[in-house]
Amino acid sequence: MGYELHITRRDDWWDEEGSEISRQEWECVVAADPDLVMQPIPDGWPGDAFSSALMTTRSEREDGIEVLHWDQGLVSAKHPSDVLIAKMCELARLLEARVQGDDGEYYGS
Repeated sequence: MGYELHITRRDDWWDEEGSEISRQEWECVVAADPDLVMQPIPDGWPGDAFSSALMTTRSEREDGIEVLHWDQGLVSAKHPSDVLIAKMCELARLLEARVQGDDGEYYGS
């Protein structure tokens, strides 16, 4: 298990109640961002199971690819680089949301 950051509108990302980011909203911000590419949903997955976007970064990652996952009203990334954290903060502003870590800390302004 790894440490994750989440883009959320909920009071805390783990809350079951609260405003959600719709899949349509998520896919619209990805489509408008030249740094992101939507990953096709694998065959056999339920239609609203998840939606992922890839970002190629100049990060410490060997392959330079990082992934953002939309699932159940929030967007998450596991072990994001500083570059991806900055992108998440940018996306959160567009989605009128915020970036929160697994331990409840917030990122960006």
